[in-house]
Amino acid sequence: MTDSFHARRIKRMMNSAIAAEGLRVRRGGREVLRGVAFDVPRGEITGLLGPSGCGKTTLMRSVVGVQIVEGGDLTVLGHPAGSPELRRRIGYATQNPAIYADLTVTEVLRYFAAVLRAPASDVDRVIGEVGLTGHAGKLVGSLSGGQHNRANLAVALLGKPELLVLDEPTVGLDPVLRDELWDLFRGLADAGATLLVSSHVMDEAARCDRLLLLREGILLASDTPENLRRRTGSADLEQAFLRLVREEEATRS
Repeated sequence: MTDSFHARRIKRMMNSAIAAEGLRVRRGGREVLRGVAFDVPRGEITGLLGPSGCGKTTLMRSVVGVQIVEGGDLTVLGHPAGSPELRRRIGYATQNPAIYADLTVTEVLRYFAAVLRAPASDVDRVIGEVGLTGHAGKLVGSLSGGQHNRANLAVALLGKPELLVLDEPTVGLDPVLRDELWDLFRGLADAGATLLVSSHVMDEAARCDRLLLLREGILLASDTPENLRRRTGSADLEQAFLRLVREEEATRS
């Protein structure tokens, strides 16, 4: 490979919030991610979409640095994924929240703010941003499923991280709250944050600046919603995804 190729590759990895090349992950003897390559631009919302079990959570765990990677390169905010320098620069909301049920929402957030060395004022800010002001004094264990998800999201927002990795943050939420959260996501991106948001709900795809479409560990597309519509000749993103699936299946046969 030429020096100019290496220079372009390094520049790409430094300029992108996330840059993956040939990313492979194996879990339980099964190859979950199969040579995935993509870029996530800084300051945008990138949607990671695909059916349950396609590898979305594994990819996000790889980005955050808590997943063993078998092969390939994965750079996050200019550093190898999992680097100590990234710990306070990434906010991560898991699909299955693990926050203390016997503490109030405020107590949980004060604890995590101290761990992350976030300003004490962040607690009230993030509670308001996720719409839990009226539930701040309630025990986490008494919250509904949707409220619990919002409390988990609030933890990820502490410290105003540069990159937010959100694994299906709108699951179990009513349409009004989903809309409010997407407005929040857009506001965060407009303020300079980068968001990687997973979902299996295709109607959320149109809210993203860029989409990563994943199926059975293979990345079918990495493009803008408009380009995907144009490429597949479909006005509907769900139909566009289905056409890409059929194209990929045709190449196998």
